[in-house]
Amino acid sequence: MDEILRSALLNDLRQMIDVSRHTVAEAVSSEMSALYWDMGNRINHEILKNERAEYGQKVLPKISEQLTLEYGSGWSVPQLRHCIRFATVYPREIASTLWKQLNWSQIKEIMYIDEPLKRDFYAEMAKIERWGVRTLRERMNSLLFERTAISKKPEDTIANDLELLRGEGKLTPDMVFRDPYFLDYLGLHDTYSEKDLESAILVELQRFITELGTDFAFLARQKRITVDNRDYHIDLLFVHRRLRCLVVIELKLGEFEAAFKGQMELYLRWLAKHEMVEGENPPIGLILCSGKNSEHIELMGLDDANIRVAEYLTKLPDMKLLESKLRQSIKIANARLTKDI
Repeated sequence: MDEILRSALLNDLRQMIDVSRHTVAEAVSSEMSALYWDMGNRINHEILKNERAEYGQKVLPKISEQLTLEYGSGWSVPQLRHCIRFATVYPREIASTLWKQLNWSQIKEIMYIDEPLKRDFYAEMAKIERWGVRTLRERMNSLLFERTAISKKPEDTIANDLELLRGEGKLTPDMVFRDPYFLDYLGLHDTYSEKDLESAILVELQRFITELGTDFAFLARQKRITVDNRDYHIDLLFVHRRLRCLVVIELKLGEFEAAFKGQMELYLRWLAKHEMVEGENPPIGLILCSGKNSEHIELMGLDDANIRVAEYLTKLPDMKLLESKLRQSIKIANARLTKDI
């Protein structure tokens, strides 16, 4: 009994130490980021006076040399430029919120993004999904913002959705669903069946969920539902924590076809009738195709039916080409929305 008590006591003490260390580390991280903002602001406004070119090239090495002499490493010219960038990009009231949520390494990655809404997107997603700096960098390199449905919405909508996420922690479906999805890690060859694709996803389920988003939780494969004594099977069924709804994923090898909508509507309505629990939102359907017919998708009003269609890629494309394609699709979507208004 004494040994058990001592063991329990030691475990409690270890937990107390770990929690305290974590709290101290977070406090130190926030304080250092605050210092970096203050230094950047002071250098920029009181020393450089916004003349960053020739004068900055002369004065920053001198400041760096003196600070390094007195305080050791960590005050290189690049670090001072990071401080200046931090203070230039973010007003102090916004910066103070940021350094309470993210560490300096994460802030450095985000603050060099030129588009403010895109910066805000990555900052908020890094916070709610608890990305480390490595994961954040991977998401940015994979063009997550451009692949997310929110990027194709008007700027006011993006700003409102980000504010809703920042203020209330509420995600909208447009911030969750992506197009395309990268499934290159599945190791599929040029020829495979829908069953092969489904099996490969389940083998790499954790990586699949990582690509979908960390709030997805797997529920079932080939879930059988019965309508008028006829059996149907849902390929993959998930639940999304923050959206508070079931998510049906149907896998298709070819391009999107009109019949897919009717099939998905049947699944969603059955789930809404038989599987929804109190407090849940209506289920959402995601049809993953190896190709897309944009006009079909536009004409069929899938958003009104709570259905999303996205392409999946089993081989990573040239990222520059993909970025160009995604930016063009965003431009087209914005033009269409402007025309509708």
